[in-house]
Amino acid sequence: MGRPRGFDEDEVVRAAVTLFGRQSFAGTSVDDLVSHLGVHRGSLYKTFGSKRGLYLAALRQHVDRDVTVAAEVFAAANDVDEAVRRITVAGPDLGLLLLALVERAPVDPEVAAETTRALARLRDARAELDRALGLLLRTRATGPAPEFVGE
Repeated sequence: MGRPRGFDEDEVVRAAVTLFGRQSFAGTSVDDLVSHLGVHRGSLYKTFGSKRGLYLAALRQHVDRDVTVAAEVFAAANDVDEAVRRITVAGPDLGLLLLALVERAPVDPEVAAETTRALARLRDARAELDRALGLLLRTRATGPAPEFVGE
């Protein structure tokens, strides 16, 4: 009989969402994952198969949780600017989705499928999604616009 898992898989995947969302897939090494997540290398490989396996699990969880919350924020907002302001100030952080769209979706069909699912979920909530994503990308790169600060 195998030894029981010494970590909560959901918590590890959630922490991976944050790490990949800050550093990207390419910018995150297995050593980064091991040290940040507190999981032994062997356990990481046994549970997720590879760095990519963990990345896909993190992206799926991100779409199911964070993107769903963002879609609710978009749907409840009066306009795109208000939606982006709410997301920027209070979250959820969509960093993993934004990075996945530009880094991995063009070269990985499974990532492309997940980002397509995420965009469909967001587009159902807000028709002006392209403008909203552009504003979120700009905010991520430069910080909140002055009118967002302190609101």
